[in-house]
Amino acid sequence: MTVSNWKVDYIGFVLPALIFTAWYLVTLEGGVPAYLIPSPSNLVRVAVDFATGHANLTPYAGTLLVHTLASVQRVAMGFGLAVAVGLPLGFLTGRISLAKSSLDSTVHLIRIIPGIGWLPIAMVWFGVGENTTLFLISLAAFFPIYVNAAQGASSVPPLLIRAGRMLGANKLTIFTTVIIPASLPSTLAGLRLGLGISWAYLVLGELTGVTYGLGAVMMDARMLGHAEMILVSMIFIGLFGRISDMILVGSFKRLDLLREENKE
Repeated sequence: MTVSNWKVDYIGFVLPALIFTAWYLVTLEGGVPAYLIPSPSNLVRVAVDFATGHANLTPYAGTLLVHTLASVQRVAMGFGLAVAVGLPLGFLTGRISLAKSSLDSTVHLIRIIPGIGWLPIAMVWFGVGENTTLFLISLAAFFPIYVNAAQGASSVPPLLIRAGRMLGANKLTIFTTVIIPASLPSTLAGLRLGLGISWAYLVLGELTGVTYGLGAVMMDARMLGHAEMILVSMIFIGLFGRISDMILVGSFKRLDLLREENKE
């Protein structure tokens, strides 16, 4: 995309601007106590101090990188495990009737159980901390990945399958060159949902007692009465979650471009 045809969608800035204006007005001149909703300017100062540590405004000054790396690592590991299990099972369930009859009912039965309902038994199985967090992330992310992969695989037009067979493709080749590529839109939707859920359940897991992580900062800040740090942590979680989503979508677009180039 060239600079000349690059455009900014200003409509997307309307809602954030309205929220920011309302936030500024309700905190103006102490209209709302700072311990409930800190002012935008104070929040910016705390966020910068969280990243740089230049002013030591809170006990968390200069620790953003440490906590971010811990959280990103947990999301990557939990999401990666969900992908490694959910995609193959989803593709198999979508195309093989035996796999569907064997797995699908059980998976959907487990899926109905709220993710937070797994927290007590996860703490019994894995203890408080790291392993419980990874379990919750991978379990929660598994279901949208599995369901969308199965839906995508089952929706591949039979004409494509027949065309692959006419060209001499065996069952494995049809899976890798026809079914999986044709399922990419649904697969990407499932991966994006799973990645977003991974960030949500990261917070749940880190609230259970890990030392480092943005969710751990939120819990610790609540206990110490630093409302601004709770909001700052929430903002950074949303920011890093959005960045990871953009990386995922960009990777799929790049993969699609490579496929088109290979066809040519």
